Amino acid sequence: MADATATARSQIRRLHRAAELDVLRPLLKDAALDSEARRRVENRALGMLAELRHAQASGWVNQFLQEYRLNTSEGIALLSLAEAFLRVPDPETADQLIADKLGDADWRAHAGKSHSTLVNSATWGLVIGRALVSDTEQASALKRLIARAGEPFVRQGVGAAMRMMGEIFVMGRTIEEAIARMRKRENRGFTASFDMLGEAARTFPDAKRYYASYEQAIRAVGKVAKEGHSISVKLSALHPRYEVAQYDRAISSLTEQVEALATLAKRCGIAFTIDAEESERLEMSLDIIERIGGLPSLKGWDGLGMAVQAYGKRCRPTLAWADELGRRTGRRISVRLVKGAYWDSEIKHTQEQGLSDYPLFTRKAATDVSYLACARDMLAAKNIYPAFATHNALTVATILEWAGASRDFEFQRLHGMGEGLYEKLVREEGYQTRIYAPVGGHRDLLAYLVRRLLENGANSSFVHQLADERLTDADLLADPVAKIAAVGGSRHPAIPLPRDLFAPERKNSEGIDLNDRVELDRVANAVAKKPFPRAARGPEAGAGLDPGLRRGTGAGNVTRPDHAAAPEKHQAKAALDRALGAFGSWSLESIDHRADCLDRLADLLERERDTLMAICVQEARKTIPDALGEVREAVDFCRYYAAQARKGLRPIELPGPTGERNVLHMEGRGTWVCIAPWNFPLAIFLGQVTAALVAGNTVVAKPAPQTPEIAAYAVGLAHSAGIPEDALVLAVGGPEMGQALIEDVRIAGVAFTGSTATAKRIARTLVEDDERPLVPLIAETGGINAMIVDSTALPEQVVVDVVTSAFRSAGQRCSALRVLLLQEEIADRTLEMLGGAMDALVVGDPADPRTDVGPVIDEGAYERLMGHRAASQNRWLKTINVPEQGLFVPPTLIGVDEVEDVRKEWFGPLLHVATWKGGQLAETVARVNASGFGLTMGLHSRIARAAEAVEAVAKVGNLYVNRSMIGAIVGSQPFGGEGLSGTGPKAGGPHYLPRFCAERVTSTDTTSSGGNATLLSLEDVGL
Repeated sequence: MADATATARSQIRRLHRAAELDVLRPLLKDAALDSEARRRVENRALGMLAELRHAQASGWVNQFLQEYRLNTSEGIALLSLAEAFLRVPDPETADQLIADKLGDADWRAHAGKSHSTLVNSATWGLVIGRALVSDTEQASALKRLIARAGEPFVRQGVGAAMRMMGEIFVMGRTIEEAIARMRKRENRGFTASFDMLGEAARTFPDAKRYYASYEQAIRAVGKVAKEGHSISVKLSALHPRYEVAQYDRAISSLTEQVEALATLAKRCGIAFTIDAEESERLEMSLDIIERIGGLPSLKGWDGLGMAVQAYGKRCRPTLAWADELGRRTGRRISVRLVKGAYWDSEIKHTQEQGLSDYPLFTRKAATDVSYLACARDMLAAKNIYPAFATHNALTVATILEWAGASRDFEFQRLHGMGEGLYEKLVREEGYQTRIYAPVGGHRDLLAYLVRRLLENGANSSFVHQLADERLTDADLLADPVAKIAAVGGSRHPAIPLPRDLFAPERKNSEGIDLNDRVELDRVANAVAKKPFPRAARGPEAGAGLDPGLRRGTGAGNVTRPDHAAAPEKHQAKAALDRALGAFGSWSLESIDHRADCLDRLADLLERERDTLMAICVQEARKTIPDALGEVREAVDFCRYYAAQARKGLRPIELPGPTGERNVLHMEGRGTWVCIAPWNFPLAIFLGQVTAALVAGNTVVAKPAPQTPEIAAYAVGLAHSAGIPEDALVLAVGGPEMGQALIEDVRIAGVAFTGSTATAKRIARTLVEDDERPLVPLIAETGGINAMIVDSTALPEQVVVDVVTSAFRSAGQRCSALRVLLLQEEIADRTLEMLGGAMDALVVGDPADPRTDVGPVIDEGAYERLMGHRAASQNRWLKTINVPEQGLFVPPTLIGVDEVEDVRKEWFGPLLHVATWKGGQLAETVARVNASGFGLTMGLHSRIARAAEAVEAVAKVGNLYVNRSMIGAIVGSQPFGGEGLSGTGPKAGGPHYLPRFCAERVTSTDTTSSGGNATLLSLEDVGL
């Protein structure tokens, strides 16, 4: 007989991204109630609604949250203020944050509206606060009045309010304080599961601190074990690299730590629950739980527990797995069933990754159906102790109906939420209810607090709906099964599948789920399967052109003409002769035909994705995620430019006087030379080429001398897609080949991506011959890209985005972060965390899935970067060890006194760091602008007005706010700079294709053959 846990794991994999209806169909049947049971459930739920409303009306916090819901600008302002205020160390920035969040909202509209005097008092405080941060004459008088009292009034008031909100949602600042608070009258009869506050660890020291806090909490709770409390643990808090790509080291470390904590919990006589996290970590968590459950030292201990999220499509088989694990290990596993905490980020992540479907349901009612069906399974399971975490009266009433007289389960609720729902059940009817109780300092609560408010303030949440006076009891108690049946189990119409994200214009590129361990192993084997032979590199090796790449030719077969040893000028002329000869016929092809070729090329790129990724990894030294991103971007360029051509290159009839017809035509210019870089040898190479081709031009494409193989393979696929071999000619070689091509006066334009110095040389060549036609140059070059971070920014997010922006791709992206500018007050703390995150990086073979940072492209790049690094050694703030063999440049932080000290772009994993003074944001941006480069800039700030101010004055092509600075998406984030960073127009944007076109207008006098027939035939109207 097959292992039942293995069978359940197989089912878990099958349902991961299954179609929503296919997952819901069996759940709908098992979540349904017959009419008699439905009547009993509704009656019981109505009584609970009355108790809930009474409790909600009695607490000022509940009323405050009802008054300022998330569908109001005021609610959003308060949430933003709560998220950031307590971590801001300097008063000036704190005042700016308050002004930003309080200044624009209409607090007066809420004045006197609440039943709570305290809420109304708080509202008037917000009204006064807005007045104080405005610039009116009345505000000035009010400021003078309050100034007499001394300390800044608003800042103190806001700080007190934020701390008060923290106390509502956090049980205690320490575990001892939380245990003591659980003994208070309002918690009588309840037990607690204490969660030591903290999001995912970013560094190993973070993880060590979190482990110590869990250990301390277990000991403290163990001293009062008879009170029935337990501990909840987040695995992501115990290891900074709890991710599939780091599976081996993460699983080993986490298993060891969880074993130690669980053993301690067993010894102390308390229960221990492993929290649920993002869906990509589900299977890793099950591996750890299975190992812990099978430990002989924990045999017979029923304290092991886990949380499962009902919004996940894999919830039901996960419960079956837990039940079987309990049977196999001789225990009852406590399972906390929750709705789910990461819904919005899961949706976005799936869309960004271009995956086949979502791992969770897209409708709230579908999650409710899943919750009910899974609750029924849990009640029937022999080896699960059910714990139902919900604030929904209908859900509670349904579970009570199914449980009958049994009390062999418990309910759970969040501290600060759902008061009134369980008090009667606990104190009068003997049901067990546990409070999920966060513990930690106020600064640590921020991310937790925001997530709780978002969940419970969202329009679809039961807590939000309960507070909405427009909803009747019937609305609140509507059957989720009936709701989902009414829409046929379909997805939410506002949440398209990732492939349809840009529909109907085009398909999104397909991604690969690199967080699926089986798929990641398959990809790793594919990219490392065999070495691809290299084409000879550089002009000294006799670089040449491809005189007719065979259809289906693979990498390694960059064929050259018989005269491969001839000078580059001769080879360049031969390539241009072919392309110029093909221009007449290709330019006469219809726009639809040319666009169809691009769509077919996109499909071929996806079909050949594994091979293309392998060449990117082995030739361009890209890591596996970077190689995948490269292929996806190339696909997106093809489809985007095809769609843009169909929409924007057709003849346009223009307005004008009666009796004439004016038509604008967009035509190909001739033969373009496209010169691509080695750092994006497929995406930028094909982006340039496909844009020129679809506009009606022919192309001679010169790849970088370091990366001819990927270009050859791409050109072969383009020919297979229907692009004539002479319309797209590959010219392989070094700088001499490029120079020979651009010196030819017959070319119609140049598209170039590379260094600023080379772009200037090309520009001079194109104009130095007075007899030569004027032709366009589209140049995208690099930049001294800066990220500015103020003291309102979330340090954990800053560190993730800095590591991504500065060190991913070994810093070899045009958009990569070169200068980090930290506000003085937060510099030390941010750098400490950043240094810890760097210690967690893996530098090594790019074909290894574990690798974060690979080698640089060649010896020349290595020597330049290592030379600068050595010259700056006395200014190192942080560096890490790298393998001795290979072209590995250690990721390094280099301190500089001023942003002006960085005078050139260092194209690698070297990040320069300077500080700036609070209150000098505009001056700091001006100093960055003064470099003359203008490619990318980053800003991390929770002050919206700061973002608006930077947007208004930053002279950069791409400004990134509160996110990383790399990974521009075709059609969503058109990419390209200004000043020393490029000419424009932006690649992947709506203005790119016209630059490849000649604009021609035909004006015809339609009266010349016998009068203005249109005008003469007009009928009188309105008479």
